[in-house]
Amino acid sequence: MTAHGSTPRAAARPARAPSALRGAARLPGRLRDAWDRPLTAYYVILGGSLLITVLGLVMVYSASMIQALRYGLPSTYYFRKQLLAVAIGSVLLYTAARMPVRVHRALAYPLLLGSVFLMCLVQVPGIGQSVNGNTNWISVGGPFQLQPSEFGKLALVLWGADLLARKGDKGLLVQWKHLLVPLIPVTVLLLGLIMLGGDLGTTVILTAILFGMLWLAGAPTRLFAGVLGGAGALAGLAVVTSPNRMERLHCIAASDPDNGCWQAVHGIYALASGGWFGSGLGASVEKWGELPEPHTDFIFAVTGEELGLAGTLSVLALFAALGYAGIRVAGRTEDPFVRFAAGGVTTWITAQAVINIGAVLGLLPIAGVPLPLFSYGGSALLPTMFAIGLLISFAKSEPAARAALAARGRRNGRNSPSRAMTRTMRRYVTRRPSGER
Repeated sequence: MTAHGSTPRAAARPARAPSALRGAARLPGRLRDAWDRPLTAYYVILGGSLLITVLGLVMVYSASMIQALRYGLPSTYYFRKQLLAVAIGSVLLYTAARMPVRVHRALAYPLLLGSVFLMCLVQVPGIGQSVNGNTNWISVGGPFQLQPSEFGKLALVLWGADLLARKGDKGLLVQWKHLLVPLIPVTVLLLGLIMLGGDLGTTVILTAILFGMLWLAGAPTRLFAGVLGGAGALAGLAVVTSPNRMERLHCIAASDPDNGCWQAVHGIYALASGGWFGSGLGASVEKWGELPEPHTDFIFAVTGEELGLAGTLSVLALFAALGYAGIRVAGRTEDPFVRFAAGGVTTWITAQAVINIGAVLGLLPIAGVPLPLFSYGGSALLPTMFAIGLLISFAKSEPAARAALAARGRRNGRNSPSRAMTRTMRRYVTRRPSGER
């Protein structure tokens, strides 16, 4: 008691931070914990690829309507073909996701031989078909065509991963000759067959796959630099000897559409006119004959025009998440084949997306490659969806992921209605009086 008869005041407590601030402070840790969960990569790959494919279907329909009508076709012509390719690709994705690793390895050599055979057929007069100056297609009846070089990417990933894994098990990858032979000669064979048709863009992607797997195999810096220098010299020679490729090189950051850079400049026009949130689905102006290939190579430009910066950033975020999840799968596995194959698929999809988007943004020359899972084209979509199935299979095969899936299966089994009814009946039988029948 004080002199005035009043009780002393309790010591002032320190002010607590608002709950919103405490939650924001804990957010990075929660995100890190969520990303470290065993099944995170599995869900990111599955969900990211599904969102890219569905959004791609929407944009293929929007970007191709005018193109189809200009050719006297129904407005849904390209959309229906892409929808059919997605349906077939979904079966391939599901099949690849359910296959064990040993079956993936068994597919490596048949797929490589089949791809080489089909790429040789492309060069046979009367069989190979030319599209936009490149002879890389085979007609398979009706309006459908097949581009064997797209399956060559998948073949190189599986065969190269199997080869490097077997040599790694024997401790041979420390020797340069075993690291390079026969990986480099077979890759050069594939590149040569593709370049006979004039498709430089696909050769760049196959070269990126090769470098990705060599990096994962631990290639020395000197060897890496030598292979990179040789590939760069050959690419430069291919560009210098082709007026068309030189023209595309000059269109980087071009601003005048009348200087041979019509497609590149109108792609920038489409992106610039989209603003923050775009003009709305179906409201693109550039697809009305101004922008060539609006549903294939330059579908990202139409996306920017109709969905704005928000739409393009969403697509970039999905590809970034897909790439990061693929790197996580390759980094966490103990199986060398899975590491090489996951790294090869991730390099393939990421490099192709960068080349396509970079060309649309005017930062890279136009290479004529589609945006994976997004652009129109069944030949590119089918092997890509099979490759996504590979990543899903690999993500599920991690020991921690297998344990999490098994625990979830047991928990779901315990909580199923049939199991609950069985437990209830057992309790009822146990509690009955012994004289009851």
